[in-house]
Amino acid sequence: MSAETTLAAEPRRDGIGGWVRQQWVGALRGENSGILIAALFLTILVFAILLRDTAYLSVGNFVGIIRQTTVITVMAIATVFVISAGEIDLSIAAVIPLSGYAVALLLPEQGMVAGIIVALACGAVIGLVNGLITVKLRVPSFVVTLGTLGLLQGLSRIPTNSLAVVVSDPTFTFWFGSGSLGPLPVLILWSLFATVIGYVVLAWTPWGKAVLATGANVNAARFSGIRTGRVKVTVLVVSGMAGALGGLLYVGQFHGARFDLGSTDLLTVIAAAIIGGTVLTGGKGSVVGAAVGSLLLGAVNNGLIILGLDVSQQLMFRGLIIIAAVILSARAGLRR
Repeated sequence: MSAETTLAAEPRRDGIGGWVRQQWVGALRGENSGILIAALFLTILVFAILLRDTAYLSVGNFVGIIRQTTVITVMAIATVFVISAGEIDLSIAAVIPLSGYAVALLLPEQGMVAGIIVALACGAVIGLVNGLITVKLRVPSFVVTLGTLGLLQGLSRIPTNSLAVVVSDPTFTFWFGSGSLGPLPVLILWSLFATVIGYVVLAWTPWGKAVLATGANVNAARFSGIRTGRVKVTVLVVSGMAGALGGLLYVGQFHGARFDLGSTDLLTVIAAAIIGGTVLTGGKGSVVGAAVGSLLLGAVNNGLIILGLDVSQQLMFRGLIIIAAVILSARAGLRR
């Protein structure tokens, strides 16, 4: 019997207790993030008990959580690809206000299609610039996207001098925020669409396998014929476009563009990806895990708000979750 067969048989022989021990040891070694996800589920259960006299457990509240986390889910899935390829994009959330202003300013005169194309093109160009500088000049993506982050934060204030732009196009707001197809809000469909497409691409396509191989060992991937530079540029372009799509979804929800849209989303996006099982050192990622991580963080944040915690306390709690996620991811990297 092979070692793999023996390991697979252990949980059945030892029963549930053996399986729990195996999962616990795996989490401590950083091989999975099951313990962290279990802890978040436990936290939600605590909220459910504390808030039993409120609407926390209602269907409407959970639908609202999914709607509120749609943008985080979309960007977290793109972040899975970036981190899995061994890179990081700190500018993804800063693309949101720029793309939001682009579509808001173009909608009245150029129409919805032109506004959407230009907004997505803005994200693609930003990602392309990040990727080319990272690959061609061999500058760490952390440094490149940190600089892009500051540049975009300043640039997003210029078009309207930090003033908001109202969007009243009913077709745009229907498909990118406030619409519903039967009982399902459109935003839920966006989350499902992003999750399904991301999962299929990462798990079943040659390009997805190339992304994982590049992050696991860039030299080995290069020697095996994978164009690692192109892979890194592509994932950053995808990340920029995901940020642009996030801007469209925010504008559709809030019926307007502002310079501070998505200003607090970056840490939540990265945390959702890491909680879902994506390893910071690259080579391992989970699209479905990122989507689940986004929903769990949304449920926790929703509970904190209903409990009446102020913004500073919410940020502290979120920070603790991120620290725990990073510790597990770092342990996974060391183990690998």
